[in-house]
Amino acid sequence: MDLVQAVEKEQMRNAYPEVEIGDYVKVHLKIKEGNRERIQIFEGTVIARRGGGLSETITIRRLSYGVGVERILPVHSPRINKIEIVRKGKVRRAKLYYLRDRVGKAAKVKERLVSTKK
Repeated sequence: MDLVQAVEKEQMRNAYPEVEIGDYVKVHLKIKEGNRERIQIFEGTVIARRGGGLSETITIRRLSYGVGVERILPVHSPRINKIEIVRKGKVRRAKLYYLRDRVGKAAKVKERLVSTKK
């Protein structure tokens, strides 16, 4: 069992800020097109987070031309260049699947004001 954990520890990438449910994030993904590699930004609300360790994933949802698009991304994937938190969300649920049924203002998540104490 220690061998598995040792191999997983090498693969872990903890360089990301603490992403929580309800946060609006920008995920910079490395996309390979032929022999070129570019970075594409996927922007949306984090509606779910599951698993732990190397297999941990986050589900990000956004509306694209009136159609809901969800993407499940492994947190420790080498394809993720960086994760930016645009704004923190104030939620009272662990999973925000109810946002799937809502459109427009009803699908808004309240913003949590983060204090910067020094």
